[in-house]
Amino acid sequence: MNRDTVPAPARVLLADDHTLVRRGVRLILDSEPDLAVVAEAGDGAEAVELARAEEPDLAVLDIAMPRMTGLQAARELSRRLPDLPILMLTMYDNEQYFFEALKAGACGYVLKSVADRDLVEACRAAVRGEPFVYPGAERALVRSYLERLQRGDGLPERAITEREEEILKLVAEGHTSKEIAELLFISAKTVERHRANLLQKLGMRDRLELTRYAIRAGLIDP
Repeated sequence: MNRDTVPAPARVLLADDHTLVRRGVRLILDSEPDLAVVAEAGDGAEAVELARAEEPDLAVLDIAMPRMTGLQAARELSRRLPDLPILMLTMYDNEQYFFEALKAGACGYVLKSVADRDLVEACRAAVRGEPFVYPGAERALVRSYLERLQRGDGLPERAITEREEEILKLVAEGHTSKEIAELLFISAKTVERHRANLLQKLGMRDRLELTRYAIRAGLIDP
């Protein structure tokens, strides 16, 4: 009897700082014969480390995570593992995050609220090398983009650099300059300089105002 060889399931790295969310997403993916979660991370930095160690076929990243956001992790993974497809899993139905995700190297954007409906399809599209945008978003996103181009606005510019964003996030999470220096492998003096630049650029006075800005920017959860 001739039996077709069953292809191995796509190996998925899943990153979300909420254990219950990871558990639910894992149940969704592991119930499919062509998908298997092989590694779980609780923050973006751990996701980058696991991606290098486990060599998954796909990374599914939450946007808002401690230490390093999903967007920051996506940028790092795009640099280090350019062939790794990346999906963003998020609660934010937000045009700015969508464009930032694409700029960071993601090929898809899935809302947590409809993950049970869309995530499997998005994973399969990503593994095939195809983009995925949650249904209902395409029309609004295209319309918004065209309106922006007609106004001559182009895409919104980043207010701060990627390094400043990393430091802002860690400051807002309550890390000291010494701790940030150790996490990012830079000197405490460099951290202080970036912090001073952030305050000046954003017109802010202290950590409290930086924290509020980080919440509005989606770098940390409120």
